[in-house]
Amino acid sequence: QVQLQESGGGSVQSGGTLKLSCAASGDRYNRECLGWWRQAPGKEREGVAAINYDRTTTYAESVKGRFAISTDNAFRTVYLEMSNLKPEDTAMYYCAADPNIYCMTSIQALGIESFKFGFQGQGTQVTVSS
Repeated sequence: QVQLQESGGGSVQSGGTLKLSCAASGDRYNRECLGWWRQAPGKEREGVAAINYDRTTTYAESVKGRFAISTDNAFRTVYLEMSNLKPEDTAMYYCAADPNIYCMTSIQALGIESFKFGFQGQGTQVTVSS
């Protein structure tokens, strides 16, 4: 099992910056990939970014160039730095982990937008006002 606890959400004006953090605990082999997905009211869930143990990263087209995912050396904390935020980025953001050793291959084949991680946290709200 993996436990994931997000922090850092909040409200910001359009064009602003927020950094989300997520502390992951539990078995290392259940954390081959770490990532973030989001869901806005009335919309489908959307994978946003992912990183694997080798530090390969991938991003949704909608956030590429604006969001950056990173981890600490121990691969226990994952960050999502969000800049140039737009009102359409408003959503509940969930930290996620996947145990599949080939998770990044799967993510790149499916597209991060559609990938469903094996574990997720409780979520943190991000609200961007215009």
